[in-house]
Amino acid sequence: MRKSRFTPEQIVGILQEGEAGGTIAEVCRRHGITQTTFHRWRHKYGGMPASDAKRLHALEEENRQLKRLVADQALNLQVVKDLLGKKW
Repeated sequence: MRKSRFTPEQIVGILQEGEAGGTIAEVCRRHGITQTTFHRWRHKYGGMPASDAKRLHALEEENRQLKRLVADQALNLQVVKDLLGKKW
């Protein structure tokens, strides 16, 4: 998955800028993002303080690592079962 150019704090700042009264098109043009991205961010981070957004990002990264670890363990378990199940 591609890494975002913006940190969660920057994303919250951009969303607050959009809520402050500027048009969405103007905010998007100034920051070089599409309106679709702005709306996706608003759906995900809307009304969230920067500290919570940073915590959410850290938890998502931890979850990604844990899922990878579980997948590796399941693969190792399957290999062991295949080896033990064969007749020598």
